[in-house]
Amino acid sequence: MQNTHENKPVPQTNFRFREGDQWVDRSTADLFNDKTVVLFALPGAFTPTCSSSHLPRYNELAGKFQQNGVDAIYCLSVNDAFVMNAWKEDQGTDNIIFLADGNGDFSEGMGQLVSKSDLGFGKRSWRYSMLVKNGVVEKMFVEPDLPGDPFQVSDADTMLTYLNPEETEEKTVTLFARPGCGHCVRAKQLLDAKGLTYEEIQLGRDVNHRGLKAVTGRQTVPQIYIDGQHIGGADELEAHFG
Repeated sequence: MQNTHENKPVPQTNFRFREGDQWVDRSTADLFNDKTVVLFALPGAFTPTCSSSHLPRYNELAGKFQQNGVDAIYCLSVNDAFVMNAWKEDQGTDNIIFLADGNGDFSEGMGQLVSKSDLGFGKRSWRYSMLVKNGVVEKMFVEPDLPGDPFQVSDADTMLTYLNPEETEEKTVTLFARPGCGHCVRAKQLLDAKGLTYEEIQLGRDVNHRGLKAVTGRQTVPQIYIDGQHIGGADELEAHFG
């Protein structure tokens, strides 16, 4: 499955979105014209690799993609809009637009519709990613034709490196916080201003006071870690950024 669609326009079709209790149709032109888009396609919502690696990393790096000229990131699967909406809610991926290619029309037009009948899935999309500028495919990363569900080249980091070879690897940031904490809000604003994504661990929901002290050695929030280094609270974070 090494078909590529580079230097060709994306297939002309319509996508159905379920918004509230209404169906909304958006054409390929609506989604791709006059913008730079990264699209990654995968075999199915809620499936292991898609949920644990492929989707979350694109969501984490959305800020980096935006800094490198990407207007939107689309996740496509041959599933219906109800399933895609449920998956989006389950994953909490606010930075990604989900495209339900229910009939496989777009995937077939891309030459990426394959049979997954051995898994009881019917026809699904092969796993790939692509950069689309004004409706024309500039670059595709198509997974190699190997048994199972290969995931080697369509990942977010590979696409980001293609966009900007000098882009540094995203820092790993963990923030211990609690609702209603003003200093926690300030810490989040500082991280956002630096374009850093972070994992938020909420006191009272994800960890109790005993757990907080065991991990951080402190009993107050916020507590911030960057690449494993304990920075401290909001004041220390501000000093760290200089």
